Amino acid sequence: MTAIPMFPLGSVLFPFTPLPLRVFEPRYLTMVGRLLDEDDPEFGVVLIERGHEVGGGDRRTSIGTMARLVSVSAGAEVLTAVAVGTDRFTVEQWLDDDPYPRADVTPLPRLEWDDALTPLEKEAEAIVRRTLARAPETRWDADTELADEPLAAAWQLAAIAPLGEYDRYTLLQSTTAGALLRQIIDLTLEAELLWSAE
Repeated sequence: MTAIPMFPLGSVLFPFTPLPLRVFEPRYLTMVGRLLDEDDPEFGVVLIERGHEVGGGDRRTSIGTMARLVSVSAGAEVLTAVAVGTDRFTVEQWLDDDPYPRADVTPLPRLEWDDALTPLEKEAEAIVRRTLARAPETRWDADTELADEPLAAAWQLAAIAPLGEYDRYTLLQSTTAGALLRQIIDLTLEAELLWSAE
């Protein structure tokens, strides 16, 4: 178990995906400042199940993703940072939130890729891109590029699929690459049906 700084958010972070952040709360400004002194600045990101991002008093999920800080720029009152998701973890215990949220975490094993999954990944990608093209107001474009490495591309598909945060959290909990791809397909088709009905 390792105690790490934590950044609870109203959204899920997946491995191999970018995380843009606007940091303005004093406790997170302190956290980023300390991270910048480290050789490998990483922090944990978990989804806030209930409550608010600002001020604490929230309820947080138990599975999250490590984020590696790749750039920070300072504005007048806000730090703009970009991090990239790396490995998943389970929160064993939350520590004191002073001076910022921290938790003891245990790394989760990385998913393993099998080339037999390639047709399933192609199907998942086609469904996600088709749904993105039809979806109302999404963060990602239907032609968003994915990594060449297949496991990274699978996680990136999970990130760009036009789903709600609880569905995205379901994907984050996947225990195999095949299960991840099948759930991306099922949840995206469900979302598409809902939009069609509306």
